[in-house]
Amino acid sequence: MVKQAVEHLKPVVTKSAATLSRAGVTLSVDNSVMDRFGKLLRCTWSWYSGRCHDVVRGQDLLGIVLTINHIVLPLHLLFCPKQGRYNTNKADLLIFMLSRLQAACTREGIDLTTIPLTMDSWFVSQPLRERLLRLGFTKIIIAGKSNYTFTINGKKQDAAHWKKDLVLHNPTWGIDVPSCRVQGHSPTFGSIVLFFFQKSTTRSYYLMNFSQVVMRGAEIWHIWKQHHLIECFWKILKSIFHIRSMQLQGNGLYTALLIKVFAYLLALRLQAHRPFSQLTITQIMRNLRRDHNLKDLLTTHFHGAFLTT
Repeated sequence: MVKQAVEHLKPVVTKSAATLSRAGVTLSVDNSVMDRFGKLLRCTWSWYSGRCHDVVRGQDLLGIVLTINHIVLPLHLLFCPKQGRYNTNKADLLIFMLSRLQAACTREGIDLTTIPLTMDSWFVSQPLRERLLRLGFTKIIIAGKSNYTFTINGKKQDAAHWKKDLVLHNPTWGIDVPSCRVQGHSPTFGSIVLFFFQKSTTRSYYLMNFSQVVMRGAEIWHIWKQHHLIECFWKILKSIFHIRSMQLQGNGLYTALLIKVFAYLLALRLQAHRPFSQLTITQIMRNLRRDHNLKDLLTTHFHGAFLTT
């Protein structure tokens, strides 16, 4: 999967920072819980599900994807083992995954640490921030939690109250939502830049800039705007490629996942060809099921021999 990403990265990685920004190049980290009931399925434990807003029994899939030109390329997917005392936590898994990706990209001549990194509030912690900085990442944007406390202009209160008290500015150049960039101080993270924004008329959110470099509000917002693409990626895997239906036991869990990811990458390849360029992945998969023989399709649109049985 790294080679797929390198194909897209090499044409732009040597260009200016502005070109990289226009391409929307980011690394997005997120996890997705699939509720499962089988007792023999691997990595099935109790997890908190954002969709259900409750703890459910299922599998928790942690993923790192590359977004570039509105395309999502999966780089590393890993099912989380049992959490808790004496077990590996998600922060350790994330550092392990990023370390392996960093080594693989270095062999291909790509410096992964120059790409901005975005994460959900689930991953927020000072130890994780320090470990990411030690890996060499310089641009890190993480969604904040409402219960974190910040001191802004001499006043100390939690983020939930700051969302209500801060006056958000009208959309301006580079920022298409009401927003406010402020300097704050946290007992946990020290001096930190916060970016508050409003996605609807009723709900406000904020981001924490863990970067080693100073960034304007427009740059923070442009980086974070790419993060929703990993949510779209999870929805595609679940609704179109049906990863919830995987039933192989033991190491077959990853075999089944690999088949689903290969199908997703094939759909992306098809989307790059003119007959399919105006279709969504959902429409492409429907057309394949209805109108095309897979062997004939591969022969028509791809060079080289494919092993088909």
